[in-house]
Amino acid sequence: MILIPVQALNLPLFLIKNSGSIIDYFLSNIHICNMKKFDFLIVGAGIFGITTAIELRKRDYEVCIINPDKIPHPLAASTDINKIVRMEYGSDLFYLEMANECIDIWHNWNKLFGETLYHEVGFMLACRASMESEKQNFEKVSYNHLISKGHQPERMQGETISTRFPAFKKGVYIDGFYHKKAGYAESGRVVEKLTEYGRQLGVSVFEGQTAIELVRSNNQVLGIKTKEGAEFKAGHTIICAGAYTPYLIPELQPFMNVTGHAVFHVKPSRPELFSYPNLSVFSADTSNTGWYGFPMHPHEKVIKIANHGVGLKLHPEKDERVVTQKDVESFRHFLENTFPSLANDPIVYTRRCLYCDTLDGDFWIDQHPNLSGLTIGAGGSGHGFKMAPVLGSLIANAAENIEDPRLNRFRWRALSPDTILREEVRFME
Repeated sequence: MILIPVQALNLPLFLIKNSGSIIDYFLSNIHICNMKKFDFLIVGAGIFGITTAIELRKRDYEVCIINPDKIPHPLAASTDINKIVRMEYGSDLFYLEMANECIDIWHNWNKLFGETLYHEVGFMLACRASMESEKQNFEKVSYNHLISKGHQPERMQGETISTRFPAFKKGVYIDGFYHKKAGYAESGRVVEKLTEYGRQLGVSVFEGQTAIELVRSNNQVLGIKTKEGAEFKAGHTIICAGAYTPYLIPELQPFMNVTGHAVFHVKPSRPELFSYPNLSVFSADTSNTGWYGFPMHPHEKVIKIANHGVGLKLHPEKDERVVTQKDVESFRHFLENTFPSLANDPIVYTRRCLYCDTLDGDFWIDQHPNLSGLTIGAGGSGHGFKMAPVLGSLIANAAENIEDPRLNRFRWRALSPDTILREEVRFME
């Protein structure tokens, strides 16, 4: 028999003091989920799901959210030390304006939670060629659109880049710009804080419940059955299951791919070079290479660098999420040509982050066209986290059938296999 310390179960304090109540606690929770019918049931407590739960609870609904593991889930896309928050979307003004709105709310969240979860350190977009060249169209158009919207990106050329950000190898990146209204959010901590906030508001949170099947009566969705044997009933069910979404809702599989992307954490031997303000969030010719990263994390004391590219098609359960030796060699080559002082420093952590990619790169937020009582909120496509402050209201509006012109872009749509990905910063070979 394996004995598990009571404290390791993450139980309420009163149960830790009275361990004889533990069995009653679990039984009562199963009883609640099997007997109570909620107004809204949300499947998946990543950034799409938890923001939706909070929004609907604020609208005075009885809300339940389930998650297959603890929150944040160790393998969820949201569960990392940071995610970029930026407005640069090339020719796509729609996302630029939505991200601009979100940044203001990120500041409000810092005040709400009493700590800095969003760090406005700015965003440096470094180019290997002139921004006037065709290869740098993403950076040039992003720069022009920021100016047209009243922002003040700072053009940087030649040695100005390596002088301002001395970690960059001299002479490699010759053009680009720095935009101060950008930065990063501590993504795992954000999900954790939002979950705590949701609980305080009265959201019923069930961890360790893995959705496996819709409960249906003809074309009406009544709730969810879980692998653990529970049945959750609700007037309306919302699937925010990230990479698992097209497997819970198989009719979405022709329109979504699950892809894995290499992420590296490096311990710098010269931390002063990689600490803000000597380094901001950066893209290293991302539209042509996929590489982007962050300054040294204030708590973890590592540099996170990842590749926003094609990735590997993976099944979220059947395939291993491993970073290969080839990935490491490519990463080391990137460091030698971009951050030489980091090139031989130890890689202390790797992961293959899963994207739920729609074929066109837009989010998928809409009621199911053939099943009543079911809404989808998924398809982050590797750029959803920055939009956290508006995701909940978008998904809640879709579920309540409230008119919202922003939703027109995210509606249920028929995409062909040759659909072109819209996000211009994504490196697609």
